[in-house]
Amino acid sequence: VQLQASGGGLVQPGGSLRLSCVVSGSIVSVSVMGWYRQAPGKQRELVADKLRGGGIYYTDSVKGRFTISRDNTKNSVDLQMNNLKPEDTAVYYCSAVTPIGNRYWGQGTLVTVSS
Repeated sequence: VQLQASGGGLVQPGGSLRLSCVVSGSIVSVSVMGWYRQAPGKQRELVADKLRGGGIYYTDSVKGRFTISRDNTKNSVDLQMNNLKPEDTAVYYCSAVTPIGNRYWGQGTLVTVSS
């Protein structure tokens, strides 16, 4: 099973980026797909995730700015990030969890918000 993430980069404060992640390989079903991030010197934190059935979670600091979307037929998940702030700078990782609790990680994509 592989998760291929893309879409990171350098953006000015107030700008937007869209992250995408696709799951490939021998996986039948994915229960939860989401995005985590890890800033320098900090622990990895959950940014947003979406259940197969539709339930969504956002960490407080991104509510109203980030939107997670998911395509169950493609086992893909996107994260639209608007009004980015310097504190959003981090390596972003996509994650997929199967119905039996196996978690898989993408390779990480760097998002840098700086003027």
